[in-house]
Amino acid sequence: MTGDHQTLALLLFSAFVAVTLGITTWVSRHRHGSAEEFYAGGRLFSPMENGFAIAGDYMSAASFLGISGLIALFGYDGMLYSVGFLVAWLVVLFLVAELVRNCGRFTLADVVAARMSERPVRIAAGTSSVTVSVLYLVAQMVGAGSLVALLLGGTSEAAQSWTVIGVGALMVIYVSLGGMRATTWIQIVKAVLLLGGTVALTVLVLVRFHGDFDQLLLTAAERSGHGQSFLAPGLKYGGDWTARFDFISLGLALVLGTAGLPHILSRFYTVPTARAARRSVVWSIGLIGGFYLMTIVLGFGAAAIVGPEAVRGSNAAGNTAVPLLALDLGGGADSTGGTVLFAIVAAIAFATILAVVAGITLASSASVAHDLYASLRRRRAKPRSEVAVARTAAVGIGVIAIALGLLARDLNVAFLVGLAFAVAASANLPVLLYSLFWRGFTTRGAVWSVYGGLIPALALVLLSPVVSGSPESLFPGVDFQYFPLQNPGLVSIPLGFVAGWLGTVASAEVADEAKHAETEVRSLTGAGAV
Repeated sequence: MTGDHQTLALLLFSAFVAVTLGITTWVSRHRHGSAEEFYAGGRLFSPMENGFAIAGDYMSAASFLGISGLIALFGYDGMLYSVGFLVAWLVVLFLVAELVRNCGRFTLADVVAARMSERPVRIAAGTSSVTVSVLYLVAQMVGAGSLVALLLGGTSEAAQSWTVIGVGALMVIYVSLGGMRATTWIQIVKAVLLLGGTVALTVLVLVRFHGDFDQLLLTAAERSGHGQSFLAPGLKYGGDWTARFDFISLGLALVLGTAGLPHILSRFYTVPTARAARRSVVWSIGLIGGFYLMTIVLGFGAAAIVGPEAVRGSNAAGNTAVPLLALDLGGGADSTGGTVLFAIVAAIAFATILAVVAGITLASSASVAHDLYASLRRRRAKPRSEVAVARTAAVGIGVIAIALGLLARDLNVAFLVGLAFAVAASANLPVLLYSLFWRGFTTRGAVWSVYGGLIPALALVLLSPVVSGSPESLFPGVDFQYFPLQNPGLVSIPLGFVAGWLGTVASAEVADEAKHAETEVRSLTGAGAV
């Protein structure tokens, strides 16, 4: 890329960083230091504000960069990611949002531990939440590295590495200084920027084809080199039965995983009532639905205008399709319009990554402090010391995410997020649903449910083509691939549910009917909710 691209994109990105650091500094001066302030922003956000923040949390680099890239490379099969991410919100709306807001205080473990023996349940749920969060963070780090490599005109490993380190440092600052209130406002600003940029690009793509969506699809199919099969199922997931099962596995993970993501669940605690939580989800569904419809236009637009070969040549996983599309729509590499549009898109993508990593880091550091640290201490931690531990945990989680992000730099970000969703759906969703709806559920059932989903999911990923056995693997030089599917959800999600059932029926413990009745009344009515 030219010097103009670099200078303008870096200026716009620096402006966003300056604004968000200003928000963080302002919030840190007005904070009270309480756990409720740090974890839930004082529960002061309106449904509309929280809806925009949820959308900002959910519309990650995987959505903006990864899905569009997959559509540009694989057509119809790439579009299935958009459908899965959107349909998942119906599960959240109807099964989770209001009940979680009524039953918990800050984390997933609060909901489960309400009627169980607290210590083992909190340790299990906290471990699972941190694992899912770190996997999700890795995807954002990979997106940051891909973007800066394109911005600086090459694939310099040093540039990618320093970008990942810089993003990690910023996210630690946001979380440790500003807590949930600063993170929420950063996500709101980012959501507005991302939606504005996506609308502008979508309009430009449609104008290029005179509003004729059919012509857009036909041109994309023609340039893809696959003809009409580009617009039909099977290009990525239809080659053989293994690929078909991989698609089913991915679909299950995407649709069920959202309801188990810690950073999404924690957003329901930032509003004052369960009704506000439900209205937040309605707002977010509208915003996210519009966004994912537009990613379909951008993906096919990149295939039609830029071409899959150019996208693959820039980044093998397709993560740079949208910035390249912006460059072309603006007039090309040497034009002022191309330079400006590319710089804006690059800055929005950076903003997207920073806002999402801040939300995920906050949720995972809350799990470390509120669940793991508080449970491992013999005496209950004071709220202020718990918040101090959360701030320290943010640093540790940032370091781990940076290291893993450097390792996985060549994988597609949407694909990496699919793995995080699979672990969330395997370990978090079964225990959450059983706790809310099964009267006879016990402590052993809860612990078995978490570990029975978490351990197989991680083991199957390690034994899958993602890690070894193929040129696209993390370790292409070795081969310990024994599990054929790239996404473990088809096997690990049922195992999580089965393990919870087995643990309960094999337990000598008698479920506490009174606590279940209290939880049921609270979850459905809000009586006694925090």
